[in-house]
Amino acid sequence: MNIFEAVFLGIIEGVTEFLPVSSTGHLTIAEKLLGFKINDPDITAFTAIIQIGAVLATVVYFRKEIWDIITGWINGVTNKTSRTTQEYKLGWGIIIGSIPIAVIGLLFKDQVESTLRSLWYIGFALLLWSVVMYAADLYAKQFKHEKDITWKDTLLIGLAQCIALVPGVSRSGATMSAGLFRDFDRVTVTKLSFFLSIPALLAAGLLQSVTEASAISNGVGWGPTIIATIVSFFVAYAAVAWLLKFVAKHTFKAFIVYRVALGIVILLLLATNTISAT
Repeated sequence: MNIFEAVFLGIIEGVTEFLPVSSTGHLTIAEKLLGFKINDPDITAFTAIIQIGAVLATVVYFRKEIWDIITGWINGVTNKTSRTTQEYKLGWGIIIGSIPIAVIGLLFKDQVESTLRSLWYIGFALLLWSVVMYAADLYAKQFKHEKDITWKDTLLIGLAQCIALVPGVSRSGATMSAGLFRDFDRVTVTKLSFFLSIPALLAAGLLQSVTEASAISNGVGWGPTIIATIVSFFVAYAAVAWLLKFVAKHTFKAFIVYRVALGIVILLLLATNTISAT
């Protein structure tokens, strides 16, 4: 992989990671169009590792809130009188909500890195999950806010996050839809999606960094991987700021239209043998 390809893929990751359009799906499509074998160990590892940049952008953007949650949780664990704070409850909620994807991700790691990397899965996932997002848009009542979050809410949203192991579904699309079905407002579900992404994506990226280090070295190379990660950080930081403002006043409509159009294009290209699935 050359530097220009690394920068290009880093931009795609940064732009799409927190939008409900599937960053893994977009990266896989882009990697395929650039001529990479998308189910090779180095490419699947690269795709996971550069997400670390986007996650760190979230940590920096929400650093004050994250610090409050961490300290609030620690205070609650060590001091019984501090267990009524929202930060303590949210801390436990994020921990509990992160458990499902850790378990499912490890159990189905091989399938996620091989079988599900097919563009057929991505094309259909883009279309099918758009129906779920449309339903979430249609039926969302949005009368609950950040103060109303419970561990049951984050557990259910965390379970929805597991569905996003299928590229094309979108982790943010899954978590935000689940949050809307739980009647939370759009800004709250978007922030929850950000918070739940931190342990999930950091763990996945770091695991791939360790287990596939030699594959990266002998494949795409650590230089391009680091460059793509850095680029994704800066682009994602801008994307986070934009998305919070956008969801406060808009529905999923624009994202749904885009997902459907992209899904149809991918499936047509596959059906006509213009591109191969892997």
